Amino acid sequence: MANDATENTEAMPGQIETDYTIGQDNLKGKIAGVRFDIHNPVFVISAIAIVLFVFYTLLFPNQAKSLFQAMFNLATQQFDWYFLTAVNIIVIFALFLVFSPYGKIRIGGPDATPDHSYPSWLALLFSAGVGIGLMYYGVAEPMTHFSNALSGEITENGTRIDVAPLGGAAGDTNEALRIGMASAIYHWSLHAWAVYGMVALSLAIFCYNKGLPLSIRSAFYPLLGDRVWGFWGNVIDTIAVFATLFGLATSLGLGAAQANAGLNELFGVPISTTTEVLLILGITAIAMVSVLRGLEGGVKVLSEINMSAAVLLALFVLVTGPTLYLLTFFWDSLMAYGQYMIPLSNPFGREDVNFSQDWTAFYWAWWISWSPFVGMFIARVSRGRTVREFLICVMIVPTLACAAWMAIFGGAAFHQLLEQGHSAVQEAALPLQLFKMLGELPLASITSFIGIVLVIIFFVTSSDSGSLVIDTITAGGKVESPTPQRVFWCIFEGAVAIALLLGGGLASLQSMVLSTGILFTAVVLIMCWSLLKGLQMEPETPPT
Repeated sequence: MANDATENTEAMPGQIETDYTIGQDNLKGKIAGVRFDIHNPVFVISAIAIVLFVFYTLLFPNQAKSLFQAMFNLATQQFDWYFLTAVNIIVIFALFLVFSPYGKIRIGGPDATPDHSYPSWLALLFSAGVGIGLMYYGVAEPMTHFSNALSGEITENGTRIDVAPLGGAAGDTNEALRIGMASAIYHWSLHAWAVYGMVALSLAIFCYNKGLPLSIRSAFYPLLGDRVWGFWGNVIDTIAVFATLFGLATSLGLGAAQANAGLNELFGVPISTTTEVLLILGITAIAMVSVLRGLEGGVKVLSEINMSAAVLLALFVLVTGPTLYLLTFFWDSLMAYGQYMIPLSNPFGREDVNFSQDWTAFYWAWWISWSPFVGMFIARVSRGRTVREFLICVMIVPTLACAAWMAIFGGAAFHQLLEQGHSAVQEAALPLQLFKMLGELPLASITSFIGIVLVIIFFVTSSDSGSLVIDTITAGGKVESPTPQRVFWCIFEGAVAIALLLGGGLASLQSMVLSTGILFTAVVLIMCWSLLKGLQMEPETPPT
């Protein structure tokens, strides 16, 4: 069997024997001198559907806007329980694997050694899974949940219209602060990273231990056998393409909105859909240059720059802000998260249904839509780790890092509001709140400019690496495919983001994430079942 990711490893007991070879169903050739090597029918169906979607949205924006709003309402109001239940199941299954005998199984076989040192591996895990979201929501989400919780219950004609998490804490500033931070951390911690961990672990086990191609369909071999290379595998990969593409488009839309807000704050650039479209066009062009430079010269270099700059910005806020307050606030926020995690995870009979629908359901769909993209990346860098080691690191370390980011940036904004009486952050629109917080600290113009640059680079690296993953899926699992194919997906990621912005703004972006998330959530749940069967197939399941 041909496998780019495992071609340098010797055959091991437990590998799956199959006659399938990577690219066997691909269409190859040249059109006008442009070479292509695409999987039929995954590329063809995905590409045609995306092109038609973009043209429909641009030609009929009002009709599209109504459709997207209806899809959003259906997904949040009818499937909120589904998203919450599914992610709870994924977390429980991940914890089961950590404490079970399967936790001792090593990715790549008993003699495999890690490809990366611990510091490098952990940095790769975090940089892979956190894109534009933390820049956009790092200040905005804690402040929004706090404000809603402080306001408490609001009714209109006997119906609750507020989005206060857990019903809020009307008038109790300290409790509203704890609920607000717990809710923000909840969306960026254990549950979210368990989704990434399950997809990544499935891909890694079936690639490095079972000798199958590094593709989404490979994870379903125990359930489908060789049928995974046919119709059902094509369906799985096509759903993964749609989920990834719309998940990335949502991130690009958020990034454009925040970059626009920062440019308006610093240079007076007007806040408008036109500006955001121009930003998406410009940054997509930069992402294309990165795609042309390849993984080592493009994504890797930008990711290293981005992570270094993000850490320096967080340290700057920590040192120049209320340092002792922020350190204490981080610990208090973790304690609040531990206290409220189970109530926030409850999928049924909630009084704060507006919060669970508008925030949590959207978040879980968004994380799930990113899981093929992030899971494939994490799988590629995790050979040599045990299942237990892998899951603990993938779930716990990024959880602490995200909580620290929320505590530093959100905590600085809370200190400005509650201790210094500055309400600029609370009164600002969500995309602008990061810059309003930085505006109260030293060197505000410099740090705000760095913030804009970070947003843009996160934008570029998400688009670039997402293009690589989508191209791998639509090239039948080939890691090295013609560059024009990656350029194609890079262009259409930007096109989808623009189409959705013109067809209804953020609500349309969210509606497509939720809609594709409904399908891929089922894929991830079945993947967990298949992973368990795959682990049971290991020739020497370690004893307890």
